[in-house]
Amino acid sequence: MSQSFQVTRRVEFRDTDMAGIVHFSVFFTYMEQVEHEFLRSLGLGVIAEVEGREISWPRVSAGCDYRRAIKFEQLIDITLRIARIGEKSVTYDFRFEHAGQLVAEGRITAVCCLFQHGVPPQSVPIPDLLREKLGPYLIDSADG
Repeated sequence: MSQSFQVTRRVEFRDTDMAGIVHFSVFFTYMEQVEHEFLRSLGLGVIAEVEGREISWPRVSAGCDYRRAIKFEQLIDITLRIARIGEKSVTYDFRFEHAGQLVAEGRITAVCCLFQHGVPPQSVPIPDLLREKLGPYLIDSADG
């Protein structure tokens, strides 16, 4: 069974709309924050020097499906697992829960890119060091 990475957030007032419900767009911020925390937990970063090169992870796809509302001051558990590790990209799955109930499910795909001063970002194969650190979080087919 694969590993997962989980954080708990308290819904802040700024995250809510006029009805006091978390605005749909905030889920994308939550996903990005959890991704960054996940990478830091592995000793990496969304911008990192790997093998003498500056690597970053621009997003190429993001989506979220909403199941139930969550409100100001409530706690939300966000679980990250990796759905796919490709040659140059990684796809993260996010599960949002409150009090054990599913709130939303999201997904982000990011591409491994080389950043050099004065040159547009260039997609590159994910370095082996990064692939090894991400691997334990890849959802096994037996996990469902």
